[in-house]
Amino acid sequence: MTLPLVVGIDGSEASLEAVNWAAEEAARHGVPLRLLHAVVRDDEAADVLGAAAARAGKTAPTVPLSSEVVHEDAAFALTGEGRNAFALVLGPRGRGGLSGMLLGSVSLAVAARADCPVIVVRGSREHRDGRFGNIVVGVEEGEGSGTAVRFALREAQVRRCRLVAVHAWSAAAGAPTPPRAPSWYALEAHRRPPAQVLDDALRDPAQRYRDASVSRRVFEGPARRALLEAASEADLLVVGAHRRKGHLGLQLGLTNHAMLHHAPCPIAVVPQI
Repeated sequence: MTLPLVVGIDGSEASLEAVNWAAEEAARHGVPLRLLHAVVRDDEAADVLGAAAARAGKTAPTVPLSSEVVHEDAAFALTGEGRNAFALVLGPRGRGGLSGMLLGSVSLAVAARADCPVIVVRGSREHRDGRFGNIVVGVEEGEGSGTAVRFALREAQVRRCRLVAVHAWSAAAGAPTPPRAPSWYALEAHRRPPAQVLDDALRDPAQRYRDASVSRRVFEGPARRALLEAASEADLLVVGAHRRKGHLGLQLGLTNHAMLHHAPCPIAVVPQI
C-alpha cells in the first residue's frame, strides 16, 4: 500500500497554499493526497474541504484524492495520521493564529511530535513554486543527519535540481587558541574536519541517488545563520531532528526552532531513524 501525503487544512489561505504545494509534491512522487480537517463543530467543514479539494484538483488533477473530517485536536489528529503517512504538510499559521505569530502552535506541535517528515510551507511564492532549483540540507557532526540527507537527496533527484549540503562549525566554547590564530586552528576542537563531515554524511546516500547533483558548503559560524543564508535561494530546506531519549517526540533544538519560525522557504523536519 502506498502511503499518502497528508495535508492539514483549516480554511485559511495558508493551508490552501499548503494544499497547492502538497498536490505538486504528491504528483512528483506518485503518491495519493489526503486532506485532513480537524474541527470541534461541523459548521464549515464541507466548505473547507470543498475549497481544498478544488485547489488540489486544479493543481494536480491526476493525483488520487481523499479527505476526512475528524472531531479532535488538530495537532493530535495530524500526529496520529503521521504514523502512516509519506509526510505531513502544513501551513505556517492557521485561522486562529495571531497575526504577529511567525509559526502557529499546531504546526510547531506536529513538527515536534510526528513520526514522519513534516513540511511547513512558508516563504514567498517564488520559494514555494520551486523557481530556484536548489534544495538545502543541514548536516551536523555525528549521526543525526542521515535520514534528513536521504530525504533531501530523494527530493533533489525527483525534482531534478541541485542539493546544497551545508555544515556549520565553530571553535569549541572556551577552547584555548593563540592570539591571531588562523581559523583552521579551531578545527583542533573537532573530531573531523568540516569537509569530511559532509563527505561522510553524503557518501552512502549519494550512491543510491546517483542522478542528484550535489554541492557542499562549509560555513564557519552559527548553524542558524548558515542555513538561513543558504535557504534564501532554495525551494526547500531540510533539517534533521533527534529522538528524545525516554520521552515522546523529537528534540528540535534551537536551530530547528529558528528555521521553523524564520526560514524563507518551505522547511522539512525529518526525524532521525
